[in-house]
Amino acid sequence: MSATIICKTRWCWRTDLAEFRGLTERERAGFLLVLEWFENFRLRHELPAGREAAKVFWKTEVTREGRERETWQLEQWGDAVQWYLNWLSACCESGADHRSLPERLRSAVHSSGARRGLSERTKQCYGAWAARYAKFAGSEHGVMQVQTATRFLTSVVEDEDCAYSTQKQALNALAHFFKHVLGVKEPVFGVKLRDTGTRVPVVLSSAETPKLFEKLRVQEQREARYELAARLQYGAGLRLSELVRMRVKDVDVGRGTVTVRRGKGDKDRVTVLPQSLREEVASQIEQVREVWARDREAGLAGVYMPGALARKFRRAAETFEWFWLFPARQTSIDGESGIRRRHHLHGKVYNEAIKRAASAAGIEKRVTSHALRHSFATHLLENGTDLRTIQDLLGHEDISTTEIYLHVATGANGLGVVSPLDRLVELKRMNESQKIQFPGQNVVNPVFSGVIGQEVGDRRR
Repeated sequence: MSATIICKTRWCWRTDLAEFRGLTERERAGFLLVLEWFENFRLRHELPAGREAAKVFWKTEVTREGRERETWQLEQWGDAVQWYLNWLSACCESGADHRSLPERLRSAVHSSGARRGLSERTKQCYGAWAARYAKFAGSEHGVMQVQTATRFLTSVVEDEDCAYSTQKQALNALAHFFKHVLGVKEPVFGVKLRDTGTRVPVVLSSAETPKLFEKLRVQEQREARYELAARLQYGAGLRLSELVRMRVKDVDVGRGTVTVRRGKGDKDRVTVLPQSLREEVASQIEQVREVWARDREAGLAGVYMPGALARKFRRAAETFEWFWLFPARQTSIDGESGIRRRHHLHGKVYNEAIKRAASAAGIEKRVTSHALRHSFATHLLENGTDLRTIQDLLGHEDISTTEIYLHVATGANGLGVVSPLDRLVELKRMNESQKIQFPGQNVVNPVFSGVIGQEVGDRRR
């Protein structure tokens, strides 16, 4: 199994750049700087090495709006990228493997995860941890040592101060790597995970939530299209992945329900479609129908379908009911199949729009799209909905997960606590309101005067 990692013929662009004689030392340093930048960008976005990745990098990082570049910088960086593309062509002609160690580990984990039927999200997560582990190990020999994995996991637990769930992710990823890539039956990592305790979620108030929606509406046009998605996420309590992967067939406007397919834990559930959104969602479906029709006229491949369904319903990907409720504006290459098709709204792009709107609204909290889901649950609890119902709507497996909202809810159904300072202020306000002002004379509240008079009489006796 380790043959997927070790390749007999492997080229390294860093080594070849250092030995390339056609550059001065100054030029070589400039090439190294931009190519490290490009490689980190490509690996972060899981883009295959090639001209398409270079175009995306150039448009997204180098020439994006708001970045001023000198002419000599653009010329030097363009030469560096062209040198890299020529180097890739030479690798291809020689049959050499150009991938770095982190990239090869990520690819090996993706392949083994696909064989075992892991979800795309899990494969991405495990692959990212494998790539981090490869950078930590530094060599092909090091990544295959259990002792190296133990040192890596220890650094994650002790040095990075990660949440318990993050530590567990890293442990599971490396266990998968050693078992199903390297073929080690029972790897034993001598590391003890540290429980970091419970963290309360970020919740928007009833006043902050409409402010966020308003900013999404009034900002530039590219932001306005996210308003309906944000209101639906809040109104139905959806996770980010559940929102962006929503298909037309999963929304029943007539019954007022939203069906979440293959949610967390590969489970389906039904949640509420807000009455106030039914007309807008119906209008969104009609707009999406036009996009779907244009794709069909252009002969574009159908949308992505899970493996088993794609094999069972071969033409379903081209039907309207399987189309995305929030499709991407542009088509893109499917990373798994290499086919150009229309993907759904990108979760990261949507999440960044939420952050910008929260900042523009003056909300001084760490707001992400998941805060809308937290707010959905908290506001339901404050309005009297029982925990068991909220658990079903959110899709929590354990009621203890839902109980976290008891710590952030306010009012009779939440904390239900009034600070003693507020009681003192209220008593003072009541006392002052019961005073009667006469010309030249203050008449004290008879209730308090009776108590004071009794105390004075007790002292005299």
